[in-house]
Amino acid sequence: MLNELLTLSRIETDDKALQVAPIDISHLLQEIIAEAKQLTEFNLHYISLSADSEYWLLADIEELRSAVSNLVYNAVKYTPPGSEIAVGWQVDGTLGQIVVGDNGEGIAEHHIERLTERFYRVDSGRSQSDGGTGLGLAIVKHVLQRHDASLEISSELGKGTRFECCFPIR
Repeated sequence: MLNELLTLSRIETDDKALQVAPIDISHLLQEIIAEAKQLTEFNLHYISLSADSEYWLLADIEELRSAVSNLVYNAVKYTPPGSEIAVGWQVDGTLGQIVVGDNGEGIAEHHIERLTERFYRVDSGRSQSDGGTGLGLAIVKHVLQRHDASLEISSELGKGTRFECCFPIR
């Protein structure tokens, strides 16, 4: 929890310019999925990757890795065994999107707008060891804001959840 608090505090208060460089998103997503394989829950899921390797993204690699890792790890942690998780990178003219979606239990609509608040957890009955710190999606939101990007969340109970990191094409 301390590391996540420090990360979030640094991102929120960091006035210095991002350390941007061209990033091969396809390669970054492969690395993050490989790291997620270290999680105990990983082998209970089916993870697919669809990434357009032709397009790269100008971003701060460490911040972007932190944001996308949070989304992938959350998908692994919060979907039941046997769930499918789809990770992707696509570009369509005006928008570049990193997508993490699953076919898990979904999230009730009244939780969606609060998911990126600090310490907010859908299931407050979960212990911190089971349910995380409630800081991961706040980190994602702030990283994306620093990159002039946005987070779109859609979910349907019983059908799954989709997180889209939307980057404007310049």
